[in-house]
Amino acid sequence: MANMRIKNSIINVSAGLGSQLIITLLSFISRTVFINSLGVEFLGINGLFSNILGMLALAEAGIGSSIIYALYKPVAENNIEKINALMRLYRNAYRIIALIVFILGVSLLPFLKYIVGDTTIENVNLIYCIFLLSTVSSYFYSYKVSLLNVNQKNYIATGIYSLSSIISTCIKIAIIYYTKDYVLYLIIDIALTLTTSIILSIIVDRIYPYLKNKVIIKLDIETKTGIIKNMKAMVLHQIGGYAVFGTDNIIISSFISVVAVGLYSNYYMLINICRTFINQIFDNITHSIGNLVAEENETRVYSVFKVIMLFNFWIYSFFTIVLYITISPFISLWIGNNFLLSDGILIIIMLNFFVSGMRRSISMVKQTSGIFHEDRYAPFVEAAVNLVVSIILVQYWGIAGVFFGTFVSTIAVPFWIAPYLVYKKSFKVPLRNYFAKYAYYFVVGLATLIITYYICGLIISVSLISFAIKTAIALIIPNIIYVILFRKTEEFIYLFRIVKSLFEKLSFKNRKGSNLTG
Repeated sequence: MANMRIKNSIINVSAGLGSQLIITLLSFISRTVFINSLGVEFLGINGLFSNILGMLALAEAGIGSSIIYALYKPVAENNIEKINALMRLYRNAYRIIALIVFILGVSLLPFLKYIVGDTTIENVNLIYCIFLLSTVSSYFYSYKVSLLNVNQKNYIATGIYSLSSIISTCIKIAIIYYTKDYVLYLIIDIALTLTTSIILSIIVDRIYPYLKNKVIIKLDIETKTGIIKNMKAMVLHQIGGYAVFGTDNIIISSFISVVAVGLYSNYYMLINICRTFINQIFDNITHSIGNLVAEENETRVYSVFKVIMLFNFWIYSFFTIVLYITISPFISLWIGNNFLLSDGILIIIMLNFFVSGMRRSISMVKQTSGIFHEDRYAPFVEAAVNLVVSIILVQYWGIAGVFFGTFVSTIAVPFWIAPYLVYKKSFKVPLRNYFAKYAYYFVVGLATLIITYYICGLIISVSLISFAIKTAIALIIPNIIYVILFRKTEEFIYLFRIVKSLFEKLSFKNRKGSNLTG
């Protein structure tokens, strides 16, 4: 069973990373055409409305995570009747959500001019309404993807979404380049997104034909009570999470300008590309951990967690180092020095990226263990700290103050609470083990950043060649240091076995294919 979990995770991760490479390349082309054709102000509107719709999507908060958690056990037991009952609940809940989001979205229209501030962009209300319809339409079909995720068949959804994204991006690039019509750009996007959701829904129905069966049982009281309890807790988590991570663009737009949102959006896009790559890995591993928690004892789960924590540190510190060293030179070469943010702002952005990223491993176990209720009020404290600090500091430090508020709130609340709950309820081992390991990883990561930055600093010239050399150094040096430091640990040996097994399987398939063609 463990081998099957690893195999499924590898398949899902490989599919996700492969498709993401193509999408990343297209996104750069799309962003370049977008900037040259429409300008940075449209980028700001794009980022701002995405944040606003993210706030409205809080109506969904908790339902998805709660029902997915409830699905792990019946899927493992192949309890079709209960799966059907849960999926019907899921469908009905999402239809209600779509209606709530639409009503909330329309109610915000009179206040839009105050949020957007001064802008030269026309048809702002129409653009916002298209964003709203895109968000609402996604709820009618996307819930079925959860069943693929729980069954560790994410690669199916990944393949469909990737193909759709490639087609959509190519069409949108052509529209922006030839027509410079942002409204048409958005309409095409919503049409293709809805089409993709419908196609994926049909595919899920064919893979799991029992979804069309009449639901013959009612959910038991225990399951309903658990879902409602977790749902209430997750609502609070999602609201708090949005107030921390989803309000940056709104604060920047309100206190500085939409143009400032546009400048940050380029950094955000590059960081988000890296985050998406990482998510392709962790999102797929999460469902394997969910199955592990459902079937194995706490000692086994804890040993796997330590491996994931090492991997969590390795991948997030690696991307933090690479981004810190290369992101500003890349933007300078790509679209010019006028689009650069200061080094101080970049340091805070990357610190947030690392600290929030290091929460992934502990949050993964917390979520799949069903620990939602115990810290339900913590996100509100985190959100309050973030908003107060951000709004005060933005008036003195500008954009840097907004991101520093996020850092302060993260350290003040979730940094401590999530590990405490997981170690107490799931692992039942001393919490000091976690923070000792975290402190060690942080020092190693910081030292590695300093060494890599110093070596890259020896290359003074600013050119495409020097950028390529710095990038190569940033890609190689951290991994060499980490291999030297961790090669004898149990966690590294476990990870190495998985990677070695993957390459052996790929090598075997290649040899088998060569023999068949030969």
